[in-house]
Amino acid sequence: MGSFPAQHTVLQHMNTPPDNPDGQASQTGKLPEALFRLVQETCAEPPGSARRQRGLTKIIRGLNGQLWHTYDPYYADALQQTWIYFCRNLCEAATADRAYDPQVAKLTTWLNAYLKRRLQDFQIAEIRHRQTTVSNMVRGKDGEGYLDRIDTIAAAPDIPPLLEHVRAWAEADEDGSLRAMHITNHPTVTAQLLILKRLPPETSWKALAEEFGISIGTLSSFYQRKCQPRLRAFGQSQGYL
Repeated sequence: MGSFPAQHTVLQHMNTPPDNPDGQASQTGKLPEALFRLVQETCAEPPGSARRQRGLTKIIRGLNGQLWHTYDPYYADALQQTWIYFCRNLCEAATADRAYDPQVAKLTTWLNAYLKRRLQDFQIAEIRHRQTTVSNMVRGKDGEGYLDRIDTIAAAPDIPPLLEHVRAWAEADEDGSLRAMHITNHPTVTAQLLILKRLPPETSWKALAEEFGISIGTLSSFYQRKCQPRLRAFGQSQGYL
């Protein structure tokens, strides 16, 4: 993740008009001007308003067919999650570390990255399900019929889902390092607390800021500097990364 403040919204990046009068690309070279204007107008509307919702719908329709596609059976579910993520984080960062930034990536690139991660989550979950699931129907000793005796089969060892594994690691904090790290002048806001708060279904930065009386920028910066490296190290130690 980059070092942008979490509250840096799309609208803030778009307060300068495009320098390409021909309407092919915005000042950033990332968005076509028509889409640039639509995003700008949409994000100028109050969150939750009818105008904001109509704008988001128009953008989704405009992007229809432009996102990465596969015939994977979980694609539709992953795409649905992607559109929810889009609506929540295009203008303000509701569930992400920061809102969409047109100076960093094209809108389709931003969405495709999230879509592929969600599809990968579904695929990993399916693989683990297959590894931990055994048939509860085995043929009887007489060769006739089947018996519902799962205990007669040696099941594969249970492989905890990634999310549960990470949560258990953070809660245990065996060496106490996560509890020892905290935001300056806020000893109760520890790395352990923030990691657990940001695990899905994650608490938004806005809600955390209101709960602890700490700015979104301070919370996000601490999370990126202190929490993410430890999450990454844990993932690598477990073979997830």
